[in-house]
Amino acid sequence: MLWDGKEWVEFSAPRLATRHTHGTGCTYSAAIATLLARGKPLREAIQEAKEYLTGAIRHAPGIGSGHGPLHHFWRFDREVWGP
Repeated sequence: MLWDGKEWVEFSAPRLATRHTHGTGCTYSAAIATLLARGKPLREAIQEAKEYLTGAIRHAPGIGSGHGPLHHFWRFDREVWGP
């Protein structure tokens, strides 16, 4: 949820049934900060970061016995290797 000073904006995505979510908070905040630094407006930066994070969770490599890591380079791998 974002309060922009005038209205609430919800950024949502379907819940993914996975335990491979280690690093989601750090990844999300870093993605938002990076997009803001690149000049994106706040709402757009949050939406793009949310889409990136959802993909990183969806394409997590599934390693480890606990909360496994995300796949931070999922977009690159898809461009090189296909879907």
